[in-house]
Amino acid sequence: MSSLHRMLGILGLFTEHTNFVCCEDVEITFNCSRATAYRYLSNLADAGLVSKASENRYVLGSRIIELDRLLRRTDPVLQCAGPIMEMVSAETGFNILLCNFYGDKVTCVHAVWPNSSIEQRYERGKPMPLFRGALAKVILANLKPHQLKNIMLFHAEDIRRAGLGENWRQFKDNMIRIKIQGYCITKGELAPESVGVAAPIMTAEKRVLGSVVFAIPNQEFEAFGEDYACQKISDLANSITVELEKYYFLKS
Repeated sequence: MSSLHRMLGILGLFTEHTNFVCCEDVEITFNCSRATAYRYLSNLADAGLVSKASENRYVLGSRIIELDRLLRRTDPVLQCAGPIMEMVSAETGFNILLCNFYGDKVTCVHAVWPNSSIEQRYERGKPMPLFRGALAKVILANLKPHQLKNIMLFHAEDIRRAGLGENWRQFKDNMIRIKIQGYCITKGELAPESVGVAAPIMTAEKRVLGSVVFAIPNQEFEAFGEDYACQKISDLANSITVELEKYYFLKS
C-alpha cells in the first residue's frame, strides 16, 4: 500500500459513530510511526479534507462540504433525475430513492419521501447494501459479465447469504432473469413494511449508472397492483435515461 493510499485511507476511518480521528488511530490502522501519522493528517488538513479540532483530534474538513455542494449542482444523474422524480412522486404519492453505482458501492444520492408511514432509513450519501434490496439487485443485473465475475470472486459468501446463488452459474442466471425483466421487486428486504420496485438507469452505451426505486407500503402496493408500479418505475427510469442522453449531447 502506497503512502498516498494510506493517507487517503484515513478518510475511511470516519463513520456515523466516529466523528473524529487522532494520530493513534492512524498509527494503529496503518501500522506507521507517530511522525508519519501526523504528516498524513497535516497533509489532509492542508487540502481541507480534515480540520484540526483540538491538539490531537481531526474532523472532516470544509472541502468535503464544498465538494458535496459541487456534486449537488453538477452531478448529471441528479440534475436529470431530480425534477422527474418530484413530478412522479407528486403524481403517485410514492417515496423514491435515486442511487448511483461507484465501482463496488451503491450510494443514495437523492430521495423524495412524501409518505412518512415508511421510515426513511437511507438518505443522500448513505451506502446501500450491495446484495439486498431491489435498487442494488437491478444494478447488479445490468453489469457486464466480467464485473459480475469479479463481484462473485470477492463476495461469494455475501451472495449466498442474500439468496442470489450458491455458485457462479446460479448467480449469473438470477441476474439475467432480472435484466430481461427490466425491473426488480423485493418485499421487506430494506424495510419490513414496504415493497421495493426498482429499474436501472443506463447510458446510451448500455452501461448502468445506478437505479431508481419506489418504496411503497405493502397495502398500497396491493391496492395499486404490481403492473402499475412496474410500469411507472420503468417509465421513470427511461425518462431519466433520455434526459441524460440529451444532457450529454448538449455538453458534447
